[in-house]
Amino acid sequence: MSTAKGQEGEERASRYLRRRGYRVVDRNVRAGRGELDIVARKGDLLVFVEVKSYPNREQGLLAVHEDKCDRLRSAASAYRGRHAELATLQCRFDLIILTPSGGMSPFPKVEHLQDVFR
Repeated sequence: MSTAKGQEGEERASRYLRRRGYRVVDRNVRAGRGELDIVARKGDLLVFVEVKSYPNREQGLLAVHEDKCDRLRSAASAYRGRHAELATLQCRFDLIILTPSGGMSPFPKVEHLQDVFR
């Protein structure tokens, strides 16, 4: 995926989350052994969101394999270690998949899967 396409997808995902009451606290953070696309907060919940833009849902799901999950866990742990004020919050790993909506609409379909792994 191109950097521009990735940034556009992450921007769309951030807007989607904000419209649903999340506060985006960080984006594109390198920590531990990975990178966190979006770090968001909703109440007492800290959400690490992986964003995938693919031609179909299945490819987006397959892109979050065990090694990717391990790297995201490492990044989240390192991130929480850097931000002591967040250490007491419950956390969750979500996935947002952006796929073409089809038809005449140029806007992608947004699918938000919550608590996709632990």
